[in-house]
Amino acid sequence: MEDRDTEPQPQWRPALFRPPTEGEQPRPPQRATLHEGLTYAAIPGYRPLLMDVYVPEESSKAPCVMWMHGGAWLLGDRRLPPALWPQGELFQKLVDAGFAVATIDYRHAREAPFPAQLHDAKAAIRYLREFASTLHLDPDRIAVWGESAGAQLAMLTALSADRPESEGTIGVTGPRSSVAAVIDWYGRADAADPDEGAPLSMPEDDGRGGPPPRMPMDVLLAGSPLGEAAVIEASPHARVHSGAPPFFVMHGEDDRLIPIAQSEVLVDRLAAAGVEVTFRRVPGADHVFMGVDPLPLMDETITWLRGVLS
Repeated sequence: MEDRDTEPQPQWRPALFRPPTEGEQPRPPQRATLHEGLTYAAIPGYRPLLMDVYVPEESSKAPCVMWMHGGAWLLGDRRLPPALWPQGELFQKLVDAGFAVATIDYRHAREAPFPAQLHDAKAAIRYLREFASTLHLDPDRIAVWGESAGAQLAMLTALSADRPESEGTIGVTGPRSSVAAVIDWYGRADAADPDEGAPLSMPEDDGRGGPPPRMPMDVLLAGSPLGEAAVIEASPHARVHSGAPPFFVMHGEDDRLIPIAQSEVLVDRLAAAGVEVTFRRVPGADHVFMGVDPLPLMDETITWLRGVLS
């Protein structure tokens, strides 16, 4: 077997365009009432922050899963989970299981530094609670689910419900932003860890008058109003506390972009704090579960979610 260190390493590269083919178009779930392009926050100087909400037909008070896309904090689209997954399957599986899905856009790292993204996510949850009756959602059964950068954001959202300074002031204010459960698919738990796995291909111009930082976390934290504290504030493992909601953590054992050690540290801290946590290692899976069939992993995760939100 070829030595692992000599194997080709995956490279993160932005999608420069999307061809106008059917396979590249978002496919909303069937058997659902669609609320598309809802503006959950309008911030002067920025693009509107949008969400789509898919509610199972004939549901009067559905539990809701808020999905946060990945993309190294530099790109991504609320409508499109990773292209390697069968298109449309994740949201369809959730709707078929009786869950509403709210999938959100948030500001990318070059639009605004951290903690803007956390403020966006909290505003989205408050929006869902404010309009829960209109959207036929259960405001007491809202979970967050993210992959990669979106998982890091989901964890931070779930772990900061008791911190008023994490709320921000955008969008709807007043409703609480706590969640009932969090699903972390291969998210980064320690923003200070220098081991970011394989090197990443970055655009040449960082838009701030200097050479581009090499790693996505550098881009996210550059210029943060939190200063040197930003790296700790962006680290989910540093925010673990005994009042955190239940966690489901799933990570590929062969992930070369975000090593599984990130999740191992997080799970240990959650368990030590007395937080309910389920840890699922996925043998043979690289980042975005490349190398394995993601559909059974979706089913397994939804089964866990049913048990927690029932």
